[in-house]
Amino acid sequence: MTHKRWSRLKRMAKTAGMYVVLTAIACLFVGPFILLISTAFKSDSQPVFSFPPQWIPDPPVWDNFHQAWNDIPFPRYMFNSFFLVGVMVPLHLFLASITAYPLARMRFFGRNFIFYGIIATMFIPPEVMLIPRFLLVKTLNMTDSYWGIIIPGLLGGFAVFLMRQAYLAIPRELEEAAIIDGCDPFRMWWSIMLPLTAPTTAALGVFSFISVWNSFIWPLIVLKSPELYPLSLGLAYLAGTFGFDVKSLAAGAVISVTPIIIFFLLMQRYFIYGMQGAVKK
Repeated sequence: MTHKRWSRLKRMAKTAGMYVVLTAIACLFVGPFILLISTAFKSDSQPVFSFPPQWIPDPPVWDNFHQAWNDIPFPRYMFNSFFLVGVMVPLHLFLASITAYPLARMRFFGRNFIFYGIIATMFIPPEVMLIPRFLLVKTLNMTDSYWGIIIPGLLGGFAVFLMRQAYLAIPRELEEAAIIDGCDPFRMWWSIMLPLTAPTTAALGVFSFISVWNSFIWPLIVLKSPELYPLSLGLAYLAGTFGFDVKSLAAGAVISVTPIIIFFLLMQRYFIYGMQGAVKK
C-alpha cells in the first residue's frame, strides 16, 4: 500500500470517527426532545416511564394537547409571551446596537472604561440582581405589569459585546468615505453600519427571543395577576393543575417550544455567519 493511499485512508477513518462522535452527541441532545414529543402523543393506556422507553405512540392521540390547551388559559399565556417578545426583542436589539456603535467606532474619553464596566456586569450572577431590581421596580410602581418585566431586561452586557465586535469588523474606509460625503453619525449608523451587521443582529435576535420566551424567575417575582403570566409561568401553573399527568405536561411543553423552533429555523441562515462575524476580532 502506497503512502498516498494510506494517508487517504487515515483521513477517511478520521472523518468517519468524527461523524460517529458528532452523531452520538446529536442523539444525546435530540433524544430527550423526541421522547417529549412521543410522550405528548401517548394514550392513557401507554406507559411513560417504561424501560426501555417506548418511542412510538401506539396509537397517537391528540387528547393531551386538547386538555393542556383548554383546561388553563393557554391562549392568554401565549399572547402574553408573544407580546413580551414583540416589544422586548426589537427594543433590545435597538439599544444594544446604538450603545455598541460609539464604543466601537467613536473615540472619546473613558470609552474603554465604559465598555469594561458593561462587560463586568456579565460576571454578576443574575440571582444577585433580583432584589435590587425588584426594589427599583417597586419604587417605580411597575410591579404586576408588563413594564415591570420589559424595562429591566432591555439591555445586557453580552448584547453590547456582540454588536461591538461586529462593528469593529467593518473596514474603516467605509466610514471615512461616508464622512467625506457629509454623513452624520446617526445616519452613518442607521444607513451603513446597521445593514452591514444584519447577520450579527439576527443572531442576537435569536438569543434574545429564546431568553424572553423562556423567562421564568423574574416574571414570577414581579407578577401577581395570573392573566399577565407568560407561557413559562403558565406551564408551571399547568403542572400544578394536572399534578402527575406527565402526558398533558409534555403536550404543553411541545406547544411552548414550537415558536422557538420555528423562529430559529427562519433565522438559522444568519445565525452561524453572524456569530463568525461577531468574534472575528
